[in-house]
Amino acid sequence: MTQTHIEHPEDLILTGDLNVFNILYDVASISMKMDGISLVWGTNPANGEFFVCTKAAFNKQKIRLCYTQEDIDIHFGHQPDLADKLSFCLTHLPRTDNIYWGDFLGYGGTNILKPNTISYLFPEEIDAFLVIAPHTLVQPFDGPLCDAVCEPLYHVLDDTDAIKWVQPSVDRLYAPATPPNINADAIPFLSKKEAEIAKKSINNVIKSGKELTDSILTDILGSVQLANLYQLVIEIKQDLMDSMIVTDAPRSFIFDEVEIDGEGYIFCSEEHGTVKLVDRPCFAYANFTSGKFQ
Repeated sequence: MTQTHIEHPEDLILTGDLNVFNILYDVASISMKMDGISLVWGTNPANGEFFVCTKAAFNKQKIRLCYTQEDIDIHFGHQPDLADKLSFCLTHLPRTDNIYWGDFLGYGGTNILKPNTISYLFPEEIDAFLVIAPHTLVQPFDGPLCDAVCEPLYHVLDDTDAIKWVQPSVDRLYAPATPPNINADAIPFLSKKEAEIAKKSINNVIKSGKELTDSILTDILGSVQLANLYQLVIEIKQDLMDSMIVTDAPRSFIFDEVEIDGEGYIFCSEEHGTVKLVDRPCFAYANFTSGKFQ
């Protein structure tokens, strides 16, 4: 089971959520995180109608599911480029009884796509009109989408003349291990409000291109113990990412010529929850600076 908003494990630890270690040390299903425009589509069981939307489909109050071109114009007309993409999706996506969540990567007719920060190099020119990377299946629900249960997408969608599905396969070298024993009483964790402020400060450090050292983290978090724990979670996360085995994925580049393994992964423990694994010093810096060194 996963959520419609997924956190970094090192951010969760700031408030003392030690369940992070249960997740990271568990057997898990893993999917590759693609750097596209969030897209949600499928048939709403409440009315039996097919819709398209961005991740705004999961809003708690302002519901913006688009069943028609008129709906797209009303909800996204102020964003013409996005509205065009949703219009093409509404026209060309195959009808299904399911609801999917994924990333819009771009248009075919080329073998290089750059939806956001990462450029994706495919082995050959894509013949299909639209390129989409589905990653999540939204389970049937009784109520708004924000209350729906999500799970990783385990089945492979069939390409059509109009749609090229990008679904990299991810496995890992798994070695069972025991989570570290953390003495929570010795660590001054942050409140939710304090954690939000700390995350913004950490992101500012990354944006500046500086290394997130123990000294800088201690200044931000106000505790050497919490800074050390934060770094421990990052080390465990990095070891996990290094153990990944990816197939059927396009090559990934930032700054147009620096090859990377991709944006990251969605790591889902059925029992304990879901986190996203991202090399933030690499990808987040590129994202913050719009792909330009400063």
